Amino acid sequence: MKIVKEFKEFAMRGNVIDLAVGVIIGGAFGKIVTSLVNDIIMPPIGRLLGGINFRDLKVALVDPSTYTGKPEELPYIKYGQFINVLLDFVIVAFCIFLLVKGINALRRKKEEPEKAPADPTEKECPYCLSQVPIKATRCKHCTSHLEENAANA
Repeated sequence: MKIVKEFKEFAMRGNVIDLAVGVIIGGAFGKIVTSLVNDIIMPPIGRLLGGINFRDLKVALVDPSTYTGKPEELPYIKYGQFINVLLDFVIVAFCIFLLVKGINALRRKKEEPEKAPADPTEKECPYCLSQVPIKATRCKHCTSHLEENAANA
């Protein structure tokens, strides 16, 4: 019974659930990108290249005229399908890059709160315009009394 309790605690932990949701959404997103590539991007490219269907691009590993087996068993290198999968990967990788970049930008904004301006450590003497410490009551340059000006200001 202890192992069941431990498994329940593990499975209900936030990270595991977040991971499961991420995998499910990632799988659905992959299907969307695959459809985008196969049904929207590649047909116009194939049309521009003379009506080629990229999924049908392949090279036979043996001469089809001398092949004695069943035609559906003829070995091929299906490089057209590889181009589709490669394009899928590039689009998914770019989308993930943009997502991570956006998350990092938001994280930087949270980590770097706006700093309040630092309290001044010096003030200006109204008589000689020299900089003196903020707590000074007399100017170190002209020896004028500064408290009276602070009270008048």
